[in-house]
Order: sequence, then structure tokens, then C-alpha cells
Amino acid sequence: MNFFAQQDQAHRRTRVLLALFVLAVLLIAGTLGLIVWGMGGTARAIAWTTAITVGLIVLASLYRTWQLRAGGGARIAMEMGGVPLQGNPADPLQRRLRNVVEEMAIASGVPVPAVYILEQDLGINAFAAGFGPGDAVIAVTRGALDSLDRAELKGVVAHEFGHVLNGDMRLNMRLIGILYGIEILALLGQGGLARRRHRRRGDVADTGVGVLSVTLIVVGYAGLALARWIRAGISRQREYLADAQAVQFTREPEGLAGALKKVAARYAGLNGNTEEITHMLFASDAIGQIYATHPPLLERIRLLQPYFDPAELESLRGQLNARVRQAARERAVDGMQREREGRAPGADAFGEALSGHPELARLLAAGALLAAIPGPLAWAARSDARAVEVVLYLLLNPDADVRAAQLEMVAEALGEARAQAVRGLLDAEPALAEALRMPLLEMAFPALRRLAPEDRQRLEDLTDRLIHADGRVAVFEYALGRLLSRQLRDLHDPAAAARPGQAALDDHQQAAHYLLAVLAHHGHPEDPAAARAALTAGLGELTGALPMDAAIPEALSGAAGARAWAGVLDRALERLDGLRLGDKDRLVRAMAVTVQHGGRVVTAEHELLRVMAAGLHVPLPLVSAGWGDDAETGSAAAI
Repeated sequence: MNFFAQQDQAHRRTRVLLALFVLAVLLIAGTLGLIVWGMGGTARAIAWTTAITVGLIVLASLYRTWQLRAGGGARIAMEMGGVPLQGNPADPLQRRLRNVVEEMAIASGVPVPAVYILEQDLGINAFAAGFGPGDAVIAVTRGALDSLDRAELKGVVAHEFGHVLNGDMRLNMRLIGILYGIEILALLGQGGLARRRHRRRGDVADTGVGVLSVTLIVVGYAGLALARWIRAGISRQREYLADAQAVQFTREPEGLAGALKKVAARYAGLNGNTEEITHMLFASDAIGQIYATHPPLLERIRLLQPYFDPAELESLRGQLNARVRQAARERAVDGMQREREGRAPGADAFGEALSGHPELARLLAAGALLAAIPGPLAWAARSDARAVEVVLYLLLNPDADVRAAQLEMVAEALGEARAQAVRGLLDAEPALAEALRMPLLEMAFPALRRLAPEDRQRLEDLTDRLIHADGRVAVFEYALGRLLSRQLRDLHDPAAAARPGQAALDDHQQAAHYLLAVLAHHGHPEDPAAARAALTAGLGELTGALPMDAAIPEALSGAAGARAWAGVLDRALERLDGLRLGDKDRLVRAMAVTVQHGGRVVTAEHELLRVMAAGLHVPLPLVSAGWGDDAETGSAAAI
């Protein structure tokens, strides 16, 4: 799957959608204008009717979009009754879901999304919501947790990650705003009819309100039907693609097929009115193909298992109903027992991380990394109260004197109790393996996003002081600081973070050269000749011609390099983030060639790739020594 091509398609679909929306609005306004004309209205009355209609629809659509932008994907999840999955839940099914989501995020290179449970919904369903990977949430129903095994759950989560990577979420959020804008006419008509009951019947005002209200209802719902038809046509194709990418990602078609069978055998419905978000769901119970936002379930299953027999569903239905009832009883009994015994939620965070049978190396590697993280650190990273301490722990310097100064900074900024808690993490794990640092940091991001704005700023300021405590910037320190800043700042305007740039790579060759030079230098810090060879290979991929001489910049190789390189890289990433998608694709391919030039990827290169990808707002799959050997997976463009 080519990330850049899919994102480009998503933006083109958005433009098409907006054009269709404009046509639908003009059609609705024109219809009302014709009605006014048929009733003998003047040209001025027709013009005012048209202008007011267009204005109402556009303003209502912008208002709903603003609401969603302010709350992000979390707003949709909470409106549907979702409860955030925080810390270390006692429910093993919730822990299994959290593990699957973390594995999928780390393997695909997107920020670990927040997870919501729709506890009151016993149908089998899920959705991804948000404007971009930085504010994405994954919501899963209680029925899905109770009914699906791990492979099936992984297929559902992979399907939703397909929507995240394809740019479908942003399109889906726009669809919600557009449909609300068109529906507002019908809602105003219904409100007019309701107020008409309080008027004196038979007067002119009463008659006028009645005619206007009925007209608005008829035209509004006719326009809404047109908009839903447009939505259905767009959404059905995206569901086929997300299914295909879920199989490509997990290499387990049986898992996704099994989940779809269980949906068909049971049901996918959610409590409340789901019309607004039906196009975002994993499966829909909607009847009638003209407005169906999803392909028929049996058709989706047969694409995965051509010899599927629908007769299987009858026996499966009884098994599922019994399983869900049993799970509900067990939860009730377990909850009462835990209340009597006063037990806290379990801390067995990763007991099930490898209990499935992932066939894709990246998912297996992600699961292995997560399972290797010591329990106290994993527990703290997922806790809203302790995630900040994990970040501070990761920045502690190996030198005892520098570390003591850092802990004093923590006590000064956050209090002695916080400093003691950080010391406690250090005592629990004095030397965390380098390969586990980045996964541990990414596990903490969902909790860090929930910090109050002032606490986020305080953490950023303290992090910057800890990084510079020894007068130099190590690769991991830079990666942590930059990733933290990017994650927290993207929360202010997630839609802008997901918006593609328009700059040309040819205008930023110097910044691209420096970015590749950073990778080459830190991949071969003790071998200048090897670093130059890696940079030469990367520049050759970037420009299409091998340069005669590729020099490592003075900001990296000079005496001041330990302090200067990070600031220069910051400025380079700011410029390169504004590149158009096709040029980002070229740049990421050049990055891949640079890091694999020596035949292996060292930890520093992996950490730099992660932070560079975040700075460019592109996902980067889990990197291993053999990453990129396959022509189809040679860059982050293939996931």
C-alpha cells in the first residue's frame, strides 16, 4: 500500500466531494427559488431565498465541522457513548484490545491512537475517527470484544488502521459536517411546524408558517437523500480498500473473514442514532443498497473466502449469543468480587501480546518489543498519573552527576514527590534496552495527550532543560523532545497537521541534503568514509544521479556538532514538512536508501527515522536490519 498515493487520492476525493456538495446546495437553493417563483414571488424574493438557503447550509456545515475539529475523534467517540480505555484495565478483553492497537500502531509507524470502548453496544462494530493520525481514536463495541477472538479483533483493528493511513478519516469528518448542513433545512421546517401549534389557527401567519415549514421539510430531506447517495458511493469503495489493506497488513484473511461472518450472524447495530456516522463504521445494518455506505457483508466475506457457505451463519448465531451472555455474566460476577476484595486493576499489561499468530514480521516484532518492556514501566506509561514520569525517566543521563542535576530540575519544576517517583522507575529498571525506549515513549502518548494545556507546556519546558543538562544533544534525546513536541502541538489543530503542503523539493535541496546527512553520520559515527558513501547513495536516490562528492556538513562533523546539529535539523524538518506528497515520497525513499546502505539499521538511525517521519507527518513502519530489501516495501510508502 503506497501511503503517499492513498493520501493524494483522499485529497482528490475531498475536492470531488466538495464539488458535489456545492452542486447539491445549488440544486436545493434552486428548487426553493422555483417554488417561490411558482407562488408568484418577485425576482428579489427569489434571490433572497436562494442566498439565505445557501448561507444557512454553509454556516451549519461549518459550525458542525468546527465542533468536530475542536473535539477531534474523541468527540465522535464520546457522542456515541464511548468510554476511554485508560491505564491498566482489569478486563482481559480490554487489555487484549489495547495490545492489538499498540502493536498495529508501532508496526505501521503512526502515533498510538486513543482507544474507546462502547460499553453499552452489544453489536459487533468499530470505527476510527479524527482529522489525522495525531488525533485519531479507535472505538470498539463491547459486543466485538466479547464475540471476536484475537485474530478476528486484529482484522477489525487493521481495517480501521487502513482508514487512518488512507486519509479516509478526514474525509469522513467532512461528510458529517456536510450532511448536517443540508439536514438543517429539514430541522428548521420541523421546528416551524412545532411552533405553528401555538399560533391561532386560520390567520395568515399560521398559513405562511405551515407552507414554509412543509416546503423546508420536503426540500431539505430530498437534498439530504441526494447527499446520502453521494456519501454511499464514496464510502463503499473505501470499505473494499480497507478490507484489502487489513489482509495485506496482517496476512490473516481468516481473521477479518471470521469477524465479518460474526457480524452477519449476529448484528452490527449501535445504540442511539448512528445515521451521522454510519459511513465510519466497520459494518452497517443499513437496508437498501442505494444509500448503503458498505458493500453487502456476504460479498465482503466471499472476496476473502470464495467458497463461503451462508448456511454456516445459523449455527454461528446461537454460539455467539451464548458467548455474549456468558461474558456479561462473568463481568458482573468479577466486578462484584473485585469490589468485595478491594482489588485494583491488574498490571499484567502484556500477557497476551503474543498470544495470536501474526504472520507479518512487523507485527510480530512490535508485539515482541511491547512484551519485552518491564511491567512497572509499561504500567506507568499507560497511566494518566504516571506517563509524565516515564518521559522524565527516559531522559535521565547515565552520568551520576548529570542525573542528580536532572532530578533536582524535576523536583524544582514538579515537586519532590514527582522526582521520587522518577527515581523509583530508575530503581525498577536502571538500564532499559535501547530498542525498548521508543516503543515505551509511544505507549505513553495517549495519556500525555490528555494532559491539561498548561501541564503540556510545563512538560515541554522541563524536557528541553533535561535534554540540555549535559551540554550536548544525543540522538534519542532529540528524538524524544521532537516527538513529544510534535504530538502535543498537533493537538491544537489536527486538521492543519493532516493538510498536505504545496512546496517543491527542488526548492529545498539543502534541507533535504542535511536530513540525509544526519542519517548517514549517525548511522556510521566512527567511519566517515562509510557515512559519505551512505549519503551519496541517498542523494542519488533523491536526485536520480550520484553526486561526485557528498560531504557531511560541518554542523555534524565539526567540533560544535554535538550541540548544533539538532537545531539545524529542526529548521530543515519545518521546511520539508511543507512539501507536496509526491516529493515527500521521493524524500522518504532516499531516507530508506541512506539507512540501509551499510546492510543494517542501528538504533540511532531507527530513532531518527521515527522523528523525521513524525516531522514530515508520514507513517514509518517498524524498521529492522532487512527493512527495504523488497522493492515493494523499500520505503515508508509501502506499509
